[in-house]
Amino acid sequence: MLQGQLIAVVDDDASIRDTTSDLLESAGYSAVAFSSPGDLLASQELPQVACLITDLRMPGMSGIELYERLHATGWRIPTILVSAYHDELDRSRARRVGILSCLRKPFTPEALLERIASAVNAPGPE
Repeated sequence: MLQGQLIAVVDDDASIRDTTSDLLESAGYSAVAFSSPGDLLASQELPQVACLITDLRMPGMSGIELYERLHATGWRIPTILVSAYHDELDRSRARRVGILSCLRKPFTPEALLERIASAVNAPGPE
């Protein structure tokens, strides 16, 4: 793990945002949390984000739609999709658009940290 890398958490559930951010910081990452995809897209911190953790289902824009929007505008951020509700269609669509991993809520800290370590150490797109 590269200490201090910035991980963005986008989730409309404040308790998930806070818990996930606390976990990331205790593991040595820097964390920034957003309550909506639009808040991330408008953030001045976006260029520093090394990995994105986003909820699948949120009002206005899903996590998959957020990833697609980022990708279409040139941001190639490794993304981990989390949800209590995703099914095989969601997982298939996520893989098809390039999302690295899907985690079902509730997830263990170890599972999330393992996926983040893989994401931030993965080779970038060509």
